Amino acid sequence: MTFTLGPRAISAGYRLAAFDQIGSTNAEALARARDGEQGPTWFVTTEQTAGRGRRQRAWVAPRGNLASSILEVMDVSPAVAATLGFAAGLSLESALQKLAVEANMRRAEPLKFALKWPNDVLAERQKLTGILLEAEAVAGNRLAVVVGIGTNVVAAPEGTPTPATSLAALGVHVSAEELFKALAEAWVEFRGIWDNGRGFGEIRKAWLDRAFGVGEPVAIRTGTATVEGTFDTIDETGCLIVRTAEGRRMPITAGEVYFGTAASLGAT
Repeated sequence: MTFTLGPRAISAGYRLAAFDQIGSTNAEALARARDGEQGPTWFVTTEQTAGRGRRQRAWVAPRGNLASSILEVMDVSPAVAATLGFAAGLSLESALQKLAVEANMRRAEPLKFALKWPNDVLAERQKLTGILLEAEAVAGNRLAVVVGIGTNVVAAPEGTPTPATSLAALGVHVSAEELFKALAEAWVEFRGIWDNGRGFGEIRKAWLDRAFGVGEPVAIRTGTATVEGTFDTIDETGCLIVRTAEGRRMPITAGEVYFGTAASLGAT
């Protein structure tokens, strides 16, 4: 199969740059933006050799997995652009729900997909997708925003901080190309709702409806400190709100998140 855009994405003006193999779709998108590419353009491959996730962790996509990045150049602040990652999570979760219908017919209980703050999509409490958002100022005082979305389609890495899984291991037998087409179609919907940040209230509500761990014990490592409490919500800027044992509501802008029984491990 080859990568293609669906009718909704084509009608919305999206373009596609597909690669048999590439070092990093995010790096390619940012390089194109520096050279004047305005987007909106998808950069996709089934084999990524030098990708990275948050905190510069390696994110290598072996042949058959999906590495995809969307480049959009827009007139928003970096703080507003950061909330686009929540729309990305919703887009991927929506695509997965559509593609998992056949697999769910063979299961006693349907697959459970969930969104983990700030940037993961989980399946059965295991990491399926990682999302990395990067932004740079470009000519015209605009912001080039790249959202990288890497999904374990045929294989998952071992020894990760959060146990990982793949669609194949879950019984969802689709190709990277099929997943991408569904993702790109869903992106048009949720990008439209987000509307350069103006619709983040609606995105926030939808994200919380699918959020993993709301009301559960949580520990967040922020640099050298660890914050413990209960995952209360996300606020109007996308910060995670932790309610501490003393009743304080603490906003967290970034950190490593550990839920449930793993929360005690995060505090060590």
